[in-house]
Amino acid sequence: MTWHQLSLEDLFAALRTTSKGLNSEEVKLRRDTYGLNELTEKEKKPAWKLFLLQFKDVMIVILLLAAVIAGLLGEIVDMAVIMLIVTLNAVIGFIQEYRAEKTMEALKKMSVVMAAVLRDDKMMMVPSPDLVPGDVIHLEAGASIPADIKILSAHQMQVNESALTGESLPVEKRLGVISQAEVALGDRFNMAYKGTVVVNGRGEGVVVETGMRTEIGKIARMLEADETATPLKKRMASFGTTLSYIIIGICVLLFVVGLLKGERPLDMLLLAVSLAVAAIPEALPALITIALSLGAKRMMFRNALIRKLPAVETLGAVSFVCSDKTGTLTLNRMTVEAKHPIDTSFSVFGYSSLALGMMLNHDTKIVDDAVLGDPTEVAMVQDYLRWPSSPQGNFFLQIPRIAE
Repeated sequence: MTWHQLSLEDLFAALRTTSKGLNSEEVKLRRDTYGLNELTEKEKKPAWKLFLLQFKDVMIVILLLAAVIAGLLGEIVDMAVIMLIVTLNAVIGFIQEYRAEKTMEALKKMSVVMAAVLRDDKMMMVPSPDLVPGDVIHLEAGASIPADIKILSAHQMQVNESALTGESLPVEKRLGVISQAEVALGDRFNMAYKGTVVVNGRGEGVVVETGMRTEIGKIARMLEADETATPLKKRMASFGTTLSYIIIGICVLLFVVGLLKGERPLDMLLLAVSLAVAAIPEALPALITIALSLGAKRMMFRNALIRKLPAVETLGAVSFVCSDKTGTLTLNRMTVEAKHPIDTSFSVFGYSSLALGMMLNHDTKIVDDAVLGDPTEVAMVQDYLRWPSSPQGNFFLQIPRIAE
């Protein structure tokens, strides 16, 4: 539904709600209908399945066959060495993927925010997953928008939508109706979307979409496609197949030549199989896995989390990266480089005119030690916070702190 086209009367009628929000009983009914307000993922693989998937590589399958053949031939030492290498390779890959999955789950839990919701005619703080369509929420500077909402009221409200649209500048939100059906997200001034942040002002909105039905949920659904083979996996599969054909060809040729020379068939068969086992590079998969693990570890120290080991090599093979710069390659933050007061003689109780202006007119908050609000004001407040012993810095340390 094109929510941005609806008037408030039509909106309330479509959502069966009012400007006073919902009651607790209606919330329970809607939660059963719409589910939790969170992004869902494909069914997670259990740990045992994640471990077994480490053995599906072509080279690993060839090594397992070689180990079986070596065991049948009585080469217990060769079989033990091959199985040890294959198991070590699987364990390293499993540990990397398992740790990455657990880290991603922890990050997902940390992303849950508290929302100020009007229910049962009173304002209360509820976790964002508990929101349902029809809820009326209150937003202030620094708040993360927990769902797709239609604006009910706005007072100098600006929203940073860079996470969704790539637009680095905050977008002003206001009450109104947009007549066109097809309007870019960044131009929908009467809508605000899950995953964006209020940087200035305050306002109220009614929840229209939750979970995977939000705009960011639609993006998440597009990412649920099956994983494509990485360049390394493709090359390893090609190498394993080619190597197998070559080894089989040589062994067959050796067996035929031996028979033509009058050798016993059983002796030639054992010789050909022994040659096949010896020709397979048992340590290759383990060496590749160890090298990729070292790469993943180095990237982890640079705050980059690798979920799949082959992704390390894939990233290294990239020649061009096409990306929006602001907020992706840069931090999307302003920084005060220098201050040049116009009148250095002006001072009130030790405060400069600039510091006094900031003290009397700023709308920033500190949420989990991060200063949030208008980018310009945030930059100036952070500059003063660098000097906590100064009068200005001591004042800005008193900014309200909110624990999300």
